Amino acid sequence: MKNFVQHGDTLDLTAPSGGVISGTAYLIGALFGVAVVSADAGVTFPLRVVGVYILPKATGEAWAEGAVLYWDNTNKRLTTTASGNTKVGMVASAALSAATTGAIRLNGVV
Repeated sequence: MKNFVQHGDTLDLTAPSGGVISGTAYLIGALFGVAVVSADAGVTFPLRVVGVYILPKATGEAWAEGAVLYWDNTNKRLTTTASGNTKVGMVASAALSAATTGAIRLNGVV
């Protein structure tokens, strides 16, 4: 098919102010994903928007498998709290409330 561009699980974006660090989650516009490589601000880098990743989570929240997750862009962590946050995926593996990280399956959409 001649109008196909790519599968879309990884997108090439321009690193924001401050750059990006490999393995770190970023919300760029309405796109949420994990930087594949580190890059300085203004440099093109690949952002994975689909897949399962271990990322920072809000403590005090126990996660159940399949629960919806949101990105708290102020505190740079995942949460089950929808208000004021961006929907980014679902819990891939249950996590205790004391855990500081958790497994998320990125859904590739907002």
